[in-house]
Amino acid sequence: MICIVLKAFLSVILVLYKKITMVHTFSIQLPMGIIAPEFQLIDLVSGEIKTLAVLKSDVATVIMFICNHCPYVKHINGGIAKLANDYLQKGIAFVAISANDADAFPDDGPEFLKEQALKHNFWFPYLFDSTQAVAKAYRAACTPDFYVFDQHLELVYHGQMDSSRPKNNEPNDGKDLRDVLDKIIKGQPLKNEQLPSSGYNVKWEAEVSPF
Repeated sequence: MICIVLKAFLSVILVLYKKITMVHTFSIQLPMGIIAPEFQLIDLVSGEIKTLAVLKSDVATVIMFICNHCPYVKHINGGIAKLANDYLQKGIAFVAISANDADAFPDDGPEFLKEQALKHNFWFPYLFDSTQAVAKAYRAACTPDFYVFDQHLELVYHGQMDSSRPKNNEPNDGKDLRDVLDKIIKGQPLKNEQLPSSGYNVKWEAEVSPF
C-alpha cells in the first residue's frame, strides 16, 4: 500500500516538474555568417554515427532542433516532413537533432524519437545529442529551432519555419523556410529579417549551463 501511494506521489511530482520546466521560449538572435559547429552524433534510425562534414550540402543545409514530446513540434511534424521531401530532391540537406534531457522527459528518449521519425516519414538523419554539447554550441533555445546554412556552412537564416503555432489557425506551410531556400537555389539575395521561432525551451540537464 505504501509503495502504491509513494509511486502515485512521485508521478504527481514528475508532472508538476514538467509543467514548471516547460517554458514558452523564442529562438536567440544570432549574427549572420557564423559557421555551423561540427558535430558527431548517432542517427537514431540507422544507428550510425553522422558528422556535419558528411551530411552537409553544397547548396544549403537546414539544421533543426526538435523533440518528440513538445506540442509545438507535434503541431508541425507533418509540415517538416513535407518541407524536407520537397527540397531534398533540390539538393538541400536536412538534419534534425534532439537534445532534451531524456531522463527527465522519457518521451524524448532515443526509442521514442526513432518512432517519431518513422511515423512521420522523416527521410533525413535524426540525431541524438546526449551530452547537449551540440545544442549548446548552436545556442539552441527552443523546440523547434531552425537554422539554414549556405554552401560554405555560413548562417543565412535562423528563425521560424512559418507562423503556425498550436491553436492559432495559421497554415503550416513552411512559408518562411521555403522563401529562404528558394532564394538560395535561385541565387537571389536574402532578406536580413530573421523571424524568431518559438516553442517550449530546450530541457537542459541540471548540470549543463546552456550558454
